[in-house]
Amino acid sequence: MTESAPNTPESKPTGKAEITFEDFARVDLRVAKIVRAEPHPNADRLVKLQLDDGSGTPRQICAGIREYYPPEELVGRSIVIVANLAPRTIRGEESRGMLLAASDAPKDGDGPRRVVILTPLSEIAPGSVVS
Repeated sequence: MTESAPNTPESKPTGKAEITFEDFARVDLRVAKIVRAEPHPNADRLVKLQLDDGSGTPRQICAGIREYYPPEELVGRSIVIVANLAPRTIRGEESRGMLLAASDAPKDGDGPRRVVILTPLSEIAPGSVVS
């Protein structure tokens, strides 16, 4: 799989391998509200987020957005997450999902990179399905 290249006149974005509708339909995208955010204790680039995902059970995810968003500015924001991603331990902290964000350059590229968290345009309840 390839990462997308910066969208410049010299280069065109490259995508990942084509998937079927059934593959996409297996991804559970949900709205979640950030209720607490703090720097990950064992990783300089990660933020530990406590989320209200509408399930009634707190959810924690770790996201590599620390250089783009101060943790204190994230609290109260609604975000879009992949809710059915298998849990994973990242530097000693469990992450149960992944937030969605857009970037204008690949992670391993040279030069500046912007990262923008995807959020709903209007307020909607945590746990709402994204389709």
